[in-house]
Amino acid sequence: MKKSRKDIHPLLIRMNQIEYMERGKICQMKSRPHCNHQTWKNGRNIVHYVPVDQVKSLQEAIDGYHQFMKLAEQYADEVITRTRQHNDHTITP
Repeated sequence: MKKSRKDIHPLLIRMNQIEYMERGKICQMKSRPHCNHQTWKNGRNIVHYVPVDQVKSLQEAIDGYHQFMKLAEQYADEVITRTRQHNDHTITP
């Protein structure tokens, strides 16, 4: 049975509140006026140079992605538990 719109799971609400996300990590570059933003795409390491004044907002977006993935895993765990409980009740020996 699907839930109505007003019964949206709190984890999904929190996931929806994350405004900015970015994958990857930031690497400081010694004696350079920028940082590296490293991500993986299609099995390859992609590097973008990021000016120092943009590092804070990029890091916040990376943190947003990590928070989203953490919430998604928690939600999946809850759904999997509910599915297993449902299947345990419907399977007859």
